[in-house]
Amino acid sequence: MAHHASAKKRIRRNARRAVINRSRRSRLRSFMKNVELAIASGDKEAAQSAFKNAQPELHRGVRVGVMHRNTVARKLSRLSSRIKTMG
Repeated sequence: MAHHASAKKRIRRNARRAVINRSRRSRLRSFMKNVELAIASGDKEAAQSAFKNAQPELHRGVRVGVMHRNTVARKLSRLSSRIKTMG
């Protein structure tokens, strides 16, 4: 248990940020899932469209510190290569 005022404040702040970051991470996963579903359906146009929508969202996740930039780069690269090999 925290004994200092600053530590107590930090605990409150971390709890607030955790809720925000959880929702952001969930949003990013949803965008990636949309691309995955479009790839699985076999529709290249839909996959490209979903990928185009997911790209700025994932980069925004890097900017706000929810995901590491190399992780996002890797995920985007793998999704992109899977789309390119379609049809």
